[in-house]
Amino acid sequence: MPDKPYRPRVKPDGQAAPSIDAQPVENEILLSLPAKEREAIFPQLTFVELRTHDVLLEPGEPIQFGYFMNSGMTSILTVLAEGKSVEVGLTGKDGFVGLPLIVGFSSGPTQAVVQIAGSAFRVGARGIAQAVRQCPVLANRLQRYVQMLAMQGTQVAACNRLHEVDERLARWLLMCQDRIGSNLVPLTQEFLAHMLGTRRASVTVAAGILQKAGLITYSRGNVNIVDRSRLESACCECYQIMRQQDSKWRNEKPGD
Repeated sequence: MPDKPYRPRVKPDGQAAPSIDAQPVENEILLSLPAKEREAIFPQLTFVELRTHDVLLEPGEPIQFGYFMNSGMTSILTVLAEGKSVEVGLTGKDGFVGLPLIVGFSSGPTQAVVQIAGSAFRVGARGIAQAVRQCPVLANRLQRYVQMLAMQGTQVAACNRLHEVDERLARWLLMCQDRIGSNLVPLTQEFLAHMLGTRRASVTVAAGILQKAGLITYSRGNVNIVDRSRLESACCECYQIMRQQDSKWRNEKPGD
């Protein structure tokens, strides 16, 4: 099915806001592009709704589409032979799912699963490959995102090995909030245990510690972040390390 055309949505002040078929763009990579590159890539994008547990990528399977996440959150998972999996990255409106495509690969080693429902702008494999060749700023932003996600995976691996479950839970909740832009994070304890690579009972204890301290409340599959600043103090050093490196890469110009 052909992609829908790009039509700028006009704000009340007369300035055109980036949108695709009247859908406002929240993806930070797309928003960072100059007008010329937006006009090149936007006609190739299709707006899609993403449901919880939708699988966007499977390890070893051909990648047909890439996704500029617009809202919600997708987990990047390493899946082992016996079926167990561990989260190695989080992607929200800051990023792109389908990174192997930008370096010419037709498949990748990880699985991508929607964990918080939202939306994305989908692009075909050929479309993103062509756009990367034609749009140097887009290529640069995607290459930086590759490095950011690799750094994130390395730090998360160290965190899961060295830090306590309540510290890891605090770090993970902050990472989620950064990507969905909401204090309310719809996650069950079973899901949290899966993502943190620990037992559900351990997550229950960790969530109880954070709730008793007045940092979060937890009810019916929803975690509400009550005091973000204190939650940052309660988490391990890994969150600040990732946040500082991400900020450095965002502000660094090519060639610096």
